[in-house]
Amino acid sequence: MKNYFTVAELCKSDTAKAFKIDNTPDKKIIANLERMIKFLNPLREAWGSAIRITSGYRCPKLNRAVGGSTTSAHLTGNAVDMQPVNGKMKEFKRFVSEWIQDQKWDQLLKEKSAFSEWVHLGLYSNNGLQRKQIKNLNV
Repeated sequence: MKNYFTVAELCKSDTAKAFKIDNTPDKKIIANLERMIKFLNPLREAWGSAIRITSGYRCPKLNRAVGGSTTSAHLTGNAVDMQPVNGKMKEFKRFVSEWIQDQKWDQLLKEKSAFSEWVHLGLYSNNGLQRKQIKNLNV
């Protein structure tokens, strides 16, 4: 299986760069990010087109800066926000919802703001749970 994602990609943040926030993960979080990459690679392969990670790991300071939840799985490297590079968001949301059913995961949030749409995928909650929650959220 080809490796489509990197730890650096899952830590990259324009907000961290703008506010000079060090978003460097520790070893435990790197292990979580590597597990996330192993989960995402087959998803990307099945989708057949590039996927952009818009948010991955967030240190506490970065999470506060972006208005993230204090219980966000992004804080532990167990969540990513993503968009299809080809722009087919409606199809991507449906595809991910179907593909993920045979997997172990925690949350699939289909999120939409006034300016953007993305899919939040959490592998584990901060309590280590895999609840298989699917929600549509307007943020």
